[in-house]
Amino acid sequence: MNTTKGRVLVAMSGGIDSSVAAVLLHEQGYEVVGMTMKTWDYASAGGSKKETGCCSLDSINDARAIAVELGFPHYIIDIRDEFGDFVINNFTDEYLAGRTPNPCVLCNTHIKWDALLRRADQLGCEFIATGHYANVRLEDGRYVISKGLDENKDQSYALWGISQASLARTLFPLGGMRKTEIYDEARRRGFTALVNKPESYEICFIPDNDYRGFLRRRVEGLEARVAGGEFILRDGTVVGKHEGYPFYTIGQRKGLGIALGFPVYVTEIRPETNQVVLGNYDELASSQTVVGKLNLGKYASLEGRGLVPSVTKIRYNHDGAPAFLEQIGDKVHVYFEQPVHAITPGQAAVFYEGNDVLGGGWIERHVIGEVPVATTGATALTV
Repeated sequence: MNTTKGRVLVAMSGGIDSSVAAVLLHEQGYEVVGMTMKTWDYASAGGSKKETGCCSLDSINDARAIAVELGFPHYIIDIRDEFGDFVINNFTDEYLAGRTPNPCVLCNTHIKWDALLRRADQLGCEFIATGHYANVRLEDGRYVISKGLDENKDQSYALWGISQASLARTLFPLGGMRKTEIYDEARRRGFTALVNKPESYEICFIPDNDYRGFLRRRVEGLEARVAGGEFILRDGTVVGKHEGYPFYTIGQRKGLGIALGFPVYVTEIRPETNQVVLGNYDELASSQTVVGKLNLGKYASLEGRGLVPSVTKIRYNHDGAPAFLEQIGDKVHVYFEQPVHAITPGQAAVFYEGNDVLGGGWIERHVIGEVPVATTGATALTV
């Protein structure tokens, strides 16, 4: 095997994507080292569902089997302490602050990449690689993330926070492939178990998808502390009692237990008063938002560029909406051409120029209601 392309540490979850990524790099002439990260022990959280996904023993064994068959080394690293301290604490803190966190993005950008690069240095690997559907290239001295070829599987939204230094050493071997091709590649090599393996979409530390139960177990006395808060309308009218503000998210309609004669949604969460504001669908609409804790990719800064056109995604499964960006200090003010619904503090906003990621950050606040914005100028949301 010709290994002139260098040594690469591949993050292997045991699923089909990361496994095929490792196989392809191996066949392309890279010296592959596989690594599976143990991020969470679900039994310790008191959950009722069997441990699944990237942290399970089955997944670790599946990753190791690929490495053994192809003859490259495979390591397991335990990052539960660093994962728990950062990702889990952020998860609970955000809900207690009335925001809705995105732990997978946070884990990618602050835990997994750092953990991989540290081990890559220890193992003499020039590169790291993952099975994400995205691309990265060097342009005008900047490393630019762009969408994967398969629009239905594109994962560029989850990668906006990776630093330039980390991107310089990152490979995405699946970026130019479609999911159907990944299955074909696995079948061609006889990895039928991977083809038949169900994909996991849950948060790794909440495989039963019950984040409310997780919060109750994680935060001692939480239920007693927040129970009996008020559901209110925007004008302050009290319309009922709720279970506690951390158990609701912006845009939520189901499970409210409120009948007002018309569909109602959570439009705002007020942790300081333990109130959850309800409204109709139109009251979810916003034309502006402020995004902080930025990481810019294609350009080092947007300051001085005026209103920068983009398509901005406000959550992972959002199609994106045309918007203008204005960087003011360490914040980006986003002015949408048309109001968008359910902008949620705590989620990531990611800015696109065509297929390229301009950058992203965390949604801090938004204007409730429609605020028209002209392309020749905009009135910034008051800080």
